[in-house]
Amino acid sequence: MQLNEFFKQNPRIAVAFSGGVDSSYLLFAAKEAQCDIHAFFIKSAFQPQFELDEAISIAKNLEIPLTVDIFNILSEQEVTDNTPERCYICKTKILNRLWTLARENGFNVLCDGTNADDDESDRPGMKALREQGVLSPLRICSLDKNEIRKLSKLAGLPTHNKPAYACLATRVPTGTEITRHYLEIVERAEKSLFEMEFSDFRVRIVPPKTAKLQVSGDQWDYAAKHRKEIIDKLGSDFDNIVLDLAERDRG
Repeated sequence: MQLNEFFKQNPRIAVAFSGGVDSSYLLFAAKEAQCDIHAFFIKSAFQPQFELDEAISIAKNLEIPLTVDIFNILSEQEVTDNTPERCYICKTKILNRLWTLARENGFNVLCDGTNADDDESDRPGMKALREQGVLSPLRICSLDKNEIRKLSKLAGLPTHNKPAYACLATRVPTGTEITRHYLEIVERAEKSLFEMEFSDFRVRIVPPKTAKLQVSGDQWDYAAKHRKEIIDKLGSDFDNIVLDLAERDRG
């Protein structure tokens, strides 16, 4: 199926919008197909502020209505317990909220930006998508990440070269309780490294107070060169700061 055909069959859609590469292109393509479209962003402690800021900017530039809903995910003990099912449980709760918002606004079709490269075996949240009846047009139409980036660049979308970004909860190891403190210190650390011009990296918690910095191989020398600056910026929140010698996979 071609994307335009999907939109002809589904001319009114609500979109779970993150401001990332995939969901941004989905908004653009739906707008080009003259769909009646409404974007919904669920803001919780798991999303850094810059993700919301970018989502608002993209929706505004595309002239697509955006609803931002504040969700207190840290009140959900099933999520904060951080079991191996955490992602699935969290996704299910967020999708339930999205469906409520969509239906309150008169939409009976809810879509997300899952693409053809996304592997269900590695993404437990995709089980929730299937159970909740959420459609993934990019996946249905066999569009992979590389193709979406190319199409996004042709469309002039600023997200075309945006690195993948997982929620802050993924920085806390499974089995360790997710707390606001852990999320806040990770967000501060990653914000500082972005300001130092690192890209496509992660700062992971090693309890109780160690930060493990994961970067791609081409950033190792840069990290070594700026070692003291990294310590200065992150040292107030962490007792130890280590560099993972396993090269971060940009995929």
